Parts: sequence; C-alpha cells; structure tokens
Amino acid sequence: MTDPGTGTVRLLLVDDENLMRAGLRLMIDGAEGIEVVGEEADGAGALRAVDALDPDVVLMDIRMPGMDGIEATRRLHAQGARAAIVVLTAFDTDGFLLDALRAGAVSFLLKDTPPQDVVQAVHEAAQGRARFSPLVLRRLVDLAADGASGAEGSRPRDPRAGSLPDGAPRGASDSPGGGLRSAPAGQLPAGVTAREWEVAQLVAQGLTNGEIGEALFLSLPTVKTHVGRLFDKLHVTNRVQLAIRVLELQA
Repeated sequence: MTDPGTGTVRLLLVDDENLMRAGLRLMIDGAEGIEVVGEEADGAGALRAVDALDPDVVLMDIRMPGMDGIEATRRLHAQGARAAIVVLTAFDTDGFLLDALRAGAVSFLLKDTPPQDVVQAVHEAAQGRARFSPLVLRRLVDLAADGASGAEGSRPRDPRAGSLPDGAPRGASDSPGGGLRSAPAGQLPAGVTAREWEVAQLVAQGLTNGEIGEALFLSLPTVKTHVGRLFDKLHVTNRVQLAIRVLELQA
C-alpha cells in the first residue's frame, strides 16, 4: 500500500484539534518511511481528502464536530477505500472500541501512546497488520472472556497487557482453551462447524495458532486451515475482525 516509487507510507491526519494535528505532524512527518500528505479537522473532510489524496493510512480521531471518526471510517470502508484506518483517541470505552473495529478500523490507539508506537502502528497498518494500546488489548481480552459485545462504559484497567506483532488480543485465561462456549449445531453461525467455532473462540481469546493447536490437539496446518475457513465464512479479513465477530455472536 506504500508509494511504489519510494516505499513511503502516505499518511492523512484527521483530528479537530489544531495543536494535536501539529504535534502529530511534527512527530510523524520526520519518521523514516512516512509522509504526511494532508490534514483534516472532521470526518467529512477526511472523506474528501481520501478521495483526492489516496493516502495509504488515515490516523483518525473519534470525537469530532459534524461527522465523527467512526462514521467516517464506516463510510470509507463501505466505499471500498484502500486506506487503512488507525484510530487515535482519548476515548477508550468499550462502545467506541467495538464500534470503530466494526466500522473497519485496523488499529485502535490511545493518545497517550508513545510516539514510536504510533509510528510503528502506521507502518503496520500500511501492511494490513493491527496494533492496539495495551489497555485496549486488555479490553478485548476481557470482552472475549465475558462473551460481551459493545457494552458501554469503562472496564477495569490492567496496565500489564501488551501488544502482539499481529495485533491480536491474547491471554484471556491462565490456561489455553479456558472458557470455551460450546453450542448446539443449530445455534452455530451459518456454515461454521463445531470445531471451527472452538478455534474461533480461541482466536478471540488471543491465542496464537500454535497455542490453539496445543489446546485442541490439532496440527498447525490444520489450525491454519480452520482459521482461513473462518475468515471466508464469517466475512472477515484478519484475526482482530474475527475476534470481534465472535464477541458479537456470543452476545
């Protein structure tokens, strides 16, 4: 998704605070391999800028006057825009998190994220990889463990949570496979087998393919096959989106 001539990631900044945009530009524009190609102050402006500038990545705030970042993300995704959306916000409720991911955001960062992590998230988004702030990862893990979906308000924070290379949440329980929910065949998502549903739940808990194989006594190629089929059957393109679909279906 980067500029084929230079290998540079073309980035659009969207935030209603002038000082925030200026700070982001100062921080990011000098980073190796990233070029800030534009700035906008609301979602409507983001739609116009994406159409005009064709950026690789959009760094998107949520709370903005007029069209907010979630609605802008939803419209860009619906229009088939190729730009990857990285949400950068001060608002970290479960509702905002899940709404942003459902709308099509690749990553979700809080505004206290260290600068080097924001830069890394931009690079990873351009490659189709997800990244989350540690507290956001803990939220996703808690939601997966509880089987909740889109609950409003904040959950207890745990600063011990970290990020993974592929951006997937992990560690919902102390033992792999803990908390699996079985479901009668008639209640499974359309076309999904009982074994695939077990794999899907473990993906939502943040386990790697290797850990899933150990928990379910499956070979790594078999796990990869199940995950690939789940992507097709649940109409998702990465593990984070798959985790969100599991949360929705378990609600």
